[in-house]
Amino acid sequence: MRLEKGAWRVLGAMSLIAALFDVDGTLTTDNVWKGIMAYRARRGERRLTHLAFLALHYPLLIPRALRLLSESDFRRRWTLDLAWYFRGDTETELAAMADWVARESVAATARPDIVGRLRAHLDQGHLVALVSGAPTPFVEAIARRWDVPHALGSPVEARAGRLTGRMGPPCIDDQKAIATRAYFAGRGLAVDYRQSYAYADSFSDRGLFELVGRPVAVYPDRRLRSLAASRGWAVIG
Repeated sequence: MRLEKGAWRVLGAMSLIAALFDVDGTLTTDNVWKGIMAYRARRGERRLTHLAFLALHYPLLIPRALRLLSESDFRRRWTLDLAWYFRGDTETELAAMADWVARESVAATARPDIVGRLRAHLDQGHLVALVSGAPTPFVEAIARRWDVPHALGSPVEARAGRLTGRMGPPCIDDQKAIATRAYFAGRGLAVDYRQSYAYADSFSDRGLFELVGRPVAVYPDRRLRSLAASRGWAVIG
């Protein structure tokens, strides 16, 4: 039976089974950042920002492919600089953008089999959370679309109700596991991580996999597929 949000407070003293889901490449076949860019493009906004972002970041694909730039550094730079697209926006405007991305972009690229897994965990009463490197307001909007009660993302900075164009520590790599532990502990939720699940598609998510006793590699990249085989982890796709 699915639990209402308020019920988690009652269960706070119990040991809970969590199901942690990455978003990009796991629940969807594409990336949240493409939805952000599509939103701006359809409105004819931030064209110079868009060109500058692409000009500075697409060349990084070359040293990344040659292993001269680590996957971690590549993802960190890409994630932090996404905040350029929000600089000067109000929090209300950002929320509207996040809702559009969740409704139009993410919904169109959802993986039905993995969303089905997510819904099955909800129906079992598991503690389901989205854990993504995408900006937090977008992860929260996506979570609402799928009735997921918990969402962790990369925090965006705002002052006096407007976005500054900066972000806090990105929720990527080992930070996903650190943020997950802190999030649940801060809400008084005791999680039995050995009995919990994590779903993700990238080798860079291995910290999240190692947090739980039941990791599931979803449509994994080459390095993750090899790691999953060596560890005996479940694989989908």
